[in-house]
Amino acid sequence: MISAFIKSMRGSDASAALYYLARILQTGEDPKFIARRMIIFASEDVGLAASAALNLAVATFQAVERIGMPECQYNLFHCATVLAKTKKSRAVADAMVGAQVAARDYPDLPVPLHLRNAPTKLMKELGYLEGYKWQAGFKPGKGFLP
Repeated sequence: MISAFIKSMRGSDASAALYYLARILQTGEDPKFIARRMIIFASEDVGLAASAALNLAVATFQAVERIGMPECQYNLFHCATVLAKTKKSRAVADAMVGAQVAARDYPDLPVPLHLRNAPTKLMKELGYLEGYKWQAGFKPGKGFLP
């Protein structure tokens, strides 16, 4: 049932998402479990398309904790509707996997000198921090995010 709920939100079918949410709640599922899944969904599936969705999902979880059943159902249905109707982006999830694969495949790459901290005179003389630019970052070929 939770899979159908998530897939309905992923497919932007708010009516189906609310239907499955109602069924899940009718079975007596812990509403905190549902709220936790919506927090994950907000990062994994909505992601950069609407970053504020994560704030809504976290606020929904907090409301569920503080209010409890049956009143917290309003919060759950509100959040599920927004998540279902919001544009989706898996850029963060895809970038996370790419970064994890790179970290697994290249666990011993040295930190480039321009990214190292230079708290001592010797470190500065060795070139630590030289050429550092605010936008510089890890690029073992190409970046993880567009």
